[in-house]
Amino acid sequence: MQPPTDCYDVAIVGAGPAGLFSAFYAGMRNLRTLVLEALPRPGGQITALYPEKYIYDVGGHTAVLGRDLVAELYKQAGQFGADFQFDERVERLEARAPGEDLCLTTTRGEYRTRTAILCAGLGAFRPNRLEVPGAKAFEGRGVDYVVGQRDRYLGRRVLVVGGGDTAVDWALELQRWARGVTLVHRLDYFEAHQRSVLALQESKVRVLTLHHLEAIEGATGVEQVIIVNSRSQEKIALPMDDVLVCIGFKADLGPIKEWGLTLSGRNLSVSSAMETNLPGVFAAGDIALTGGAVSMNLIASGFGQATMAVGCANRFIHPKAPVFHGHSSQRKGMKYLPTPLPAGAAGEDKGEHP
Repeated sequence: MQPPTDCYDVAIVGAGPAGLFSAFYAGMRNLRTLVLEALPRPGGQITALYPEKYIYDVGGHTAVLGRDLVAELYKQAGQFGADFQFDERVERLEARAPGEDLCLTTTRGEYRTRTAILCAGLGAFRPNRLEVPGAKAFEGRGVDYVVGQRDRYLGRRVLVVGGGDTAVDWALELQRWARGVTLVHRLDYFEAHQRSVLALQESKVRVLTLHHLEAIEGATGVEQVIIVNSRSQEKIALPMDDVLVCIGFKADLGPIKEWGLTLSGRNLSVSSAMETNLPGVFAAGDIALTGGAVSMNLIASGFGQATMAVGCANRFIHPKAPVFHGHSSQRKGMKYLPTPLPAGAAGEDKGEHP
């Protein structure tokens, strides 16, 4: 489909939770909205790294699968007819003089917009690879960095490597499917939610702290792992069918670093109104950092930033408009336009998940 040549009110870069919620709120303000996403489907980091993982800290959900949350956010975002362009990376943003449009150059063409909201998360990311014998050889044959389908682990012996939220959450989840789960972590403490760590202590998961994975062995697939006690250097050979590596990921802002924006480490510096240093360019979600604030990197905080960014973008376009548009319960005649998920998108169950 050829992109429209006329001008949008707001272009949102990134279709993760903050980007999707920004699109919804832009629709609430009657702004003509474009959403550009480098990945082939919505969801950002959720879809790419943990679509089958439960999320526990989103308001209104006791627990929700990542792919299900993305599906609902995408439906919500599409109510007002926003244009979504997937598999299209933004290469350049050119800030014009005050009163002129912004120009976004992508891998497919150019778009004009009056404002932009950058919701690119932590930028492009990829899981940190495990550098031990056998890890590369068995990747995709027992060694994984992302869980595509939980039921693939049914009745199998699984080793989870890591000590953060992802490792602990997957160890707890997979114990319901696997024959046995072992969690190995080189430190003696976990950098995960306290409640998850307490649940781990009460679970059936075998926990080996102050241990590290030295090697993965097998013929055509994973058959055994070698675990080393970091203090005594004693080695343990454990029969294993799968190794799930959860040791974080590398993130890179990519072309965004070249757009003339003020950076604070790997974040964009923004004001309390979510404004960057470029007129008409705002940011929300993990990519944004307000001066003096603590970076939360939570979906919940991204939602609040998204509403502020949209309100301030609307005021940038319409200087007399209030930032706060009123409560959604006061809206009359909201038109619901269901947005079909793109092929293979999160939430569309075809037996395979990203």
